Amino acid sequence: MAPRDTPDVDVVTRGARLAVDVGTVRVGVAASDPDGMLATPVATLARAAGKPSSTATDVARIADEARERRAQVVYVGLPRHLSGAEGSSAGVARAYAVALAHAVGPLQVRLVDERMSTVTAHHALQAAGRSGRRHRQVVDQAAAVVILQHALDVERSTGRRPGERVEVDPDRSAPARGGVAGDGTTTVE
Repeated sequence: MAPRDTPDVDVVTRGARLAVDVGTVRVGVAASDPDGMLATPVATLARAAGKPSSTATDVARIADEARERRAQVVYVGLPRHLSGAEGSSAGVARAYAVALAHAVGPLQVRLVDERMSTVTAHHALQAAGRSGRRHRQVVDQAAAVVILQHALDVERSTGRRPGERVEVDPDRSAPARGGVAGDGTTTVE
């Protein structure tokens, strides 16, 4: 049990939130208003080549965005199969979340289930009249909006932050460019 003077980091506080949808080529970013009511698209970033690191261009841009918006938390979509099992894409998202946690520390990074977010994003883009060919450039961004809106809805209904908190060892320096996953752990909340 935590001492009484330790704040409960899972309780929702006022401030912007960011969400990230990690694709193989691009990363979608969405943000909320400070009251956490509405998720809006921010950017689609090109993924840096190689393993994610806290100094990669895309990770650094997300860290800058979090600082500029004074974000309270960054949610990273965790892709799971419909059965709930994790595949190789989940490993990529976990490694990315660790690199991001190093870059934004001490800001909280949380992994949230993103099942069906890309499918939902494709349907929303089609409903908006966007052709399938034009989806590629914005689908990760739209998926980030879906991920964030779901997280905001959970926050409002429970008063708690959803997902797994990504923990990084504060005594370890951030991994160098091309750093490996495993420099942090996740805890289920």
